[in-house]
Amino acid sequence: MQEKEILVKAEGLSKKFCKDLKTSLWYGVKDLISNLSRDDHKRNLRDKEFWAVRNINFELRRGECLGLIGHNGAGKSTLLKILNGLIKPDEGKVTIKGKVGALIELGAGFNPILSGRENIYNNGAVLGFSRKEIEEKLNEIIDFAELREFIDMPVQNYSSGMKVRLGFAVAAQMEPDVLIIDEVLAVGDLGFVLKCFKTIDKILPKTAIVFVSHSMPTVSRVCNQIIVMEHGKSMYNGSNVGKGIDKYYARFIENESNVVFTDNSIELIDAKIESPKGQINWNDNLKVYYHFKLLKDIPVPEFFTIIVDKEQRPVALLEKNLSGVIIEKDGHIMFAVSHNELQLSKGIYSINIAVRSSVNKEPIYRKNSIINFQVIHENETWEPFLLKSTYEVCSYNNPLNKG
Repeated sequence: MQEKEILVKAEGLSKKFCKDLKTSLWYGVKDLISNLSRDDHKRNLRDKEFWAVRNINFELRRGECLGLIGHNGAGKSTLLKILNGLIKPDEGKVTIKGKVGALIELGAGFNPILSGRENIYNNGAVLGFSRKEIEEKLNEIIDFAELREFIDMPVQNYSSGMKVRLGFAVAAQMEPDVLIIDEVLAVGDLGFVLKCFKTIDKILPKTAIVFVSHSMPTVSRVCNQIIVMEHGKSMYNGSNVGKGIDKYYARFIENESNVVFTDNSIELIDAKIESPKGQINWNDNLKVYYHFKLLKDIPVPEFFTIIVDKEQRPVALLEKNLSGVIIEKDGHIMFAVSHNELQLSKGIYSINIAVRSSVNKEPIYRKNSIINFQVIHENETWEPFLLKSTYEVCSYNNPLNKG
């Protein structure tokens, strides 16, 4: 068996759908009547049709992991279903060698009225393994899924996390030649997810993996190839995973902001950062300019700049104003707040602004995603901060080692 043999080859894969069910059924009848003698309907869009996947090409060898990323509706799920043989492409072809395991949809492939144990045998058989081969792996699958107590309970009574554990355990422990993993791992608890990634590291040398996720640190960790999809097409296809992730992140820079609270005593006129194209290199300075206008006669309020990540999780808070903010004529307030040597890790971030009264400390205004910016760095990390560090050689007799 060759270590670098091609296990998955996609050539010009395209798939189109119709937005209207009635029209779709009518097109199907027409295609059957014409006995598919003409291919014009495959190459050209008819009324109400659209390309869900368009001209996707790649090769995936044993030992390689392809990251498939893109926003919801970009065509990832359709492409996965083509690769898994659930639907046929309208154009192009896909060639897959060996056994294929897939975790595409939560609970997919499970018979809900059968027990977990019975579903292990069913799924193993679908993968092409004999009953003897499945029995040899049965205890490993049950232990990995951490479901021994519930393995004879109907799957319809399983929680979403239990289904994920069972599905991944079958797919990974049976060690297929090709493993397709959708976003289902996001449902599992952190401990199990970490165990899954450890298993992926273990089986990857013998397997080709197609991995779909919205977690870019995860994609960066496990993938050595990447395809970025947008409206069914490939925006980027290559081995530079970091470059592909940057293209994915860049799409989120223009998100619209929204006011989530106001007592109508102040409004935000404008906000911007001192950076071209909303991009900041790691360790550069972050400077945010604000322009507010008071709608009521109140003292200078307190301003809080909150930085959140792409999933809207707060990661940092800039100190409130103790000086440097004054009320100009007509109630205008214009100021800048700076943070030197920004060490947020690579990714897309948003700025939320919160304003509260300096008298009674009550909130008076909050607006989310007023500015979106991208931190540029060559490395992707799990952690929200990548802090500068220095290393120095210490001898065994260093005072730090003395009790």
